[in-house]
Amino acid sequence: MQLSMLPKTIKPYHKEELATLLLGDSFKLLPKFSAGSVDLIFADPPYFLSNNGITCSSGKMVSVNKANWDEGMSVSDKHLFNRRWIRLCKRVLSTEGTIWISGTLHNIYSVGMALEQEGFKILNNITWQKTNPPPNLACRCFTHSTETILWAKKATKEAKHSFNYQLMKELNGSKQMKDVWTGSLTKESEKKKGNHPTQKPEYLLERIILASSQEGDLVLDPFCGSGTTGVVAKRLGRKFIGIDNVEEYIALTKKRLEGI
Repeated sequence: MQLSMLPKTIKPYHKEELATLLLGDSFKLLPKFSAGSVDLIFADPPYFLSNNGITCSSGKMVSVNKANWDEGMSVSDKHLFNRRWIRLCKRVLSTEGTIWISGTLHNIYSVGMALEQEGFKILNNITWQKTNPPPNLACRCFTHSTETILWAKKATKEAKHSFNYQLMKELNGSKQMKDVWTGSLTKESEKKKGNHPTQKPEYLLERIILASSQEGDLVLDPFCGSGTTGVVAKRLGRKFIGIDNVEEYIALTKKRLEGI
């Protein structure tokens, strides 16, 4: 699907040559997309970890609560939520396309099960090891220093997914790249236009997009937050559609895209 061919019923919040931003609910917008029109999906869905706990940020004790979009659900409701949006993403994903989903222990097990239930095959379980995680203030368990990123394709014989193996090997010193990726949290320089509580660092999205897409491909982020996916996609010559239901974050994404 070309960006210029979005259904007329969808009114973009922001549109430029390589990027389109949509303010609204992915559950309502994705059914309007053409089937099989997207080459790559990255999703950082709600983790449902807002439970009135505490964590450390910039040396200060702060609440773990993000916003009402991240408030805890029952186990069954959380899983139904994950199955619903993954089902919608599957319909718009091309046969050769793949989906990447980031999460923590709060939601990733449900996401993995939902992927299989909705007809996906998981290709890799990437462990993102953070070199500078916030300390564990409660001192009642190990410090949380990793996130999981699941990479999956449609579980059909026709699904021949794209993987730029040789490029990944070159980026890893001529050795096969492993499924443990190590790096820091998002740099302050990437938050100059503003920030999102779960903002991902650009190097992480750069590796994902380079690994599984080509220039000119269409990348979708159904929970785009601060727009890191779009920033990197545009920089790498991919087309991008980002959806978020919070205008503050869509406006932030617009600012970041205009800076590329």
